Amino acid sequence: MASNEVKFKIDVPTEMEGGVPADFASLWHTSTSFVIDFVAATKPPQPVTDPESGAVTGRVVPGRVVSRVRIPPAQVFELARALTQQLDAWERETGQKTGGAS
Repeated sequence: MASNEVKFKIDVPTEMEGGVPADFASLWHTSTSFVIDFVAATKPPQPVTDPESGAVTGRVVPGRVVSRVRIPPAQVFELARALTQQLDAWERETGQKTGGAS
């Protein structure tokens, strides 16, 4: 290893090895960080009713943040690259396509 090269040795605590199930993620930012909220649905979609007409105008999915991750803006590019690489590998391995935007 070169003298200026940095490598990470990362250990996952035993209690975190199983991970946390999440149904979707919400991404937002501040001036100093990007925030990813991983959310688990807590109930089936609930109807939204217009109080005046009583008509159902949509549905809302109740959810709870199960994990919040904050990363510095510079890391967003690395995360995007890593996600793309892993998605490409998953598609090759499974033969499935995600149907993402082109």
